[in-house]
Amino acid sequence: MAAATNGIMAAGYGLRPYCATFTIFTDYCKASMRLAALSHLGVMFVTTHDSVGCGEDGPTHQSIEQLTTFRALPNMHVYRPADATETAAAYASALHFKATPTLLVLTRQGVSKLDDASYDGAKRGGYVLSDNSADGASPQLILMATGSEVEVIVGAAEQLRADGTTVRVVSLPCWEVFEAQSAEYKESVLPKAVGRERRLSVEAAAGLGWCRYADHALSIDEFGRSGPGDEVLAYFGFTSDNVAKRARSLL
Repeated sequence: MAAATNGIMAAGYGLRPYCATFTIFTDYCKASMRLAALSHLGVMFVTTHDSVGCGEDGPTHQSIEQLTTFRALPNMHVYRPADATETAAAYASALHFKATPTLLVLTRQGVSKLDDASYDGAKRGGYVLSDNSADGASPQLILMATGSEVEVIVGAAEQLRADGTTVRVVSLPCWEVFEAQSAEYKESVLPKAVGRERRLSVEAAAGLGWCRYADHALSIDEFGRSGPGDEVLAYFGFTSDNVAKRARSLL
């Protein structure tokens, strides 16, 4: 499937092909996806069931290390959008980069539309979703996430702000595109004034790689469990209550 998609792109008919599967099954597509990146083919690989949130399918179908694998692949954009707005931005980005394939990583479960989601911010790979600091002041904490976990950190930030803590919420749907932004833009999103020791990343996948942005990570570095998706996510700590608790320990 992935190889055929590469062939359609390489044939030069002016088409922008895509193929789709579960995120876990990119393991079977890996050689073709690597060849797409190496050959500068702007193919779209659309995947769903991106985490333990897929639930009863169990650990054989729950992605853990796949995000890390493809983030390490040169010339590959890995987009894990948080809602419909960010998903539209991910598709627009994929169409813009004609010589770079895009892996679009989506959930099985429904997600809420975020009030502060930014199409333009998502196209830049990362942006500030919200910040309750006074103008010109640095927040006490930065919470960052991708995909369905952005909604979780939004809820955690609300709890922390109710306690009087200033918190910045950052969505980072695509590291590769974010890293290509100017130093000034990246500083505006993740200011050095808020050291990595006061940043917490939240992603329902392997934590490898997040150390470039935060010293503390809520991640999954073991195989998943079978059960209702929301219960499995809660088992691994992906609730607003638990994130708020972890964040308070950084103060």
